[in-house]
Amino acid sequence: MRTEVVGHGGTRLGLRVEGAGNSRPIVFVHGWAQSSGAWAAQLADPALTERFRLVAMDLRGHGASDVPAAGYDDPVVWADDLAAVLDFAGPDAIVVAWSYGGLVLTDHIRVHGTARLRGIVLVGAITEIGRDRPGGRVGSLMREHMRAMLSDDPDIAVPALTAFSRDMVTRPIPGTQAQALLSAALGVPPAVRAALFRRDVGSDDVLAAIDKPALVVHGSQDRVIDSAAAKHTIGKIPGATGRWFLGGGHAPFAEAADEFDAVLRQFAEEC
Repeated sequence: MRTEVVGHGGTRLGLRVEGAGNSRPIVFVHGWAQSSGAWAAQLADPALTERFRLVAMDLRGHGASDVPAAGYDDPVVWADDLAAVLDFAGPDAIVVAWSYGGLVLTDHIRVHGTARLRGIVLVGAITEIGRDRPGGRVGSLMREHMRAMLSDDPDIAVPALTAFSRDMVTRPIPGTQAQALLSAALGVPPAVRAALFRRDVGSDDVLAAIDKPALVVHGSQDRVIDSAAAKHTIGKIPGATGRWFLGGGHAPFAEAADEFDAVLRQFAEEC
């Protein structure tokens, strides 16, 4: 089911909802230049939909959400957007945040605390951004294509986004999903793609104050977000557990969906 909620400043945020309506919610937050469609395998997994209510959001400027001109550099905006989704999903949600989505989740905790949360899962995620921020350290693939992917010249941006989408995984994924990931990236306006990086924020104090169960998932061969970022996060969140997908790239939920879903289901049930 597709629906929407209203986030910060009246921005409409698109949602995909699956699963049992009265069950504990799991909220999925995608990464930079992506959409809720990234979680297609999870939204279609009966082992998850029969036990949980799954809510996947489109970040502002992405997917089916509105594209406001400003606000992409403001932690309060991101925090309030996620708060609106959590209010819709229901209390005690587990939040699964991928890549840039980890920064959005950190923004929410920075502004609103952990009261709405049952637990968090960070997947190939950053938790801070800016020069020399260890929790935001990017990998070689991101560094290689970054400048071109932010270009408003399609002759420059499209080949870079195509190569980035192809090479961010290390294992084959279904062709339809691979094309959907590329389509989502191409659908995000260049100005939005660039605006998300115009930030400088550290999060060590936020991570240290997290008082809910936390699982950090990372592909051992992730070339988008350096594994050092995951190690930093694990070291800062009290009691956090790390789960490495050996040989995996930046999207373990697509590259090894069955294994990822089993890990998520176990974490959710233990929470």
